[in-house]
Amino acid sequence: MRSVGQPQRRAILTGGLAATAALVTGCSSKADSTGPATATTAGAAAKVPSPSASAAPNSSRAAFARLMDGNKRWVNGALQHPDRDPRRREFVAQAQDPYGVILSCIDSRVPPELLFDTGLGDLFVLRTGGGVVGPVVTGSVEYGPMTSGTPLIVVLGHQRCGAIKAAYGAMNTGKKLPGNLQSIADALRPAYRATLKEKTDDPVDTMTRNHVMQTAADLRSNSDLAPLVRKGDLAVVSAYYSLDTGRVEVLTGVPTA
Repeated sequence: MRSVGQPQRRAILTGGLAATAALVTGCSSKADSTGPATATTAGAAAKVPSPSASAAPNSSRAAFARLMDGNKRWVNGALQHPDRDPRRREFVAQAQDPYGVILSCIDSRVPPELLFDTGLGDLFVLRTGGGVVGPVVTGSVEYGPMTSGTPLIVVLGHQRCGAIKAAYGAMNTGKKLPGNLQSIADALRPAYRATLKEKTDDPVDTMTRNHVMQTAADLRSNSDLAPLVRKGDLAVVSAYYSLDTGRVEVLTGVPTA
């Protein structure tokens, strides 16, 4: 799904966003093809990928399966550490083709590349306190799907999230968090309100789950990503990571195509 009709889709949806984003971020993706980079990129494409490399998934369902297989290896301690050698580094040096976008928390115990057992060039990863979003974060999430056809977004919450706990406590007591930490609590208010409507023994955990489900729903329906979702070119999944077991639990949005 990532190759069929891809140039037309990018032209319609982005109107040159890929080139602009590449200049702003300094990133290189498979959409970049201007200027002197063309010959260099062609040379990079001719390189032989690392022995551990495999073809990037070409659908949201295949990308999701790849991630979940990696998480099973993480849970079972059977890690493959794919695509992490010098040959892989050389192979992706001039262009990238990630098959997934992960939006998660800054928590040091939740590194997406490790818990999904992925390698260099496999994922776009964004991490903010509590996994909160704003215009810049949303734009960064959109970058892969809108410029190079990345078929999967995963919004990943996790067990015992300190940011969610602090925000819940602040809103529950009516006290503000210090400095810019309050902006995190403000962004989490919809999840807090949803949590108040539920009977739960662990409101922080419930608020975490509500937040990732709300965030995934918002991304799934936003004006730029919704057309890709409707066409089946993109899936937006909400998920929850257990610190105790290492297992990723899918909450909503399991890909069907």
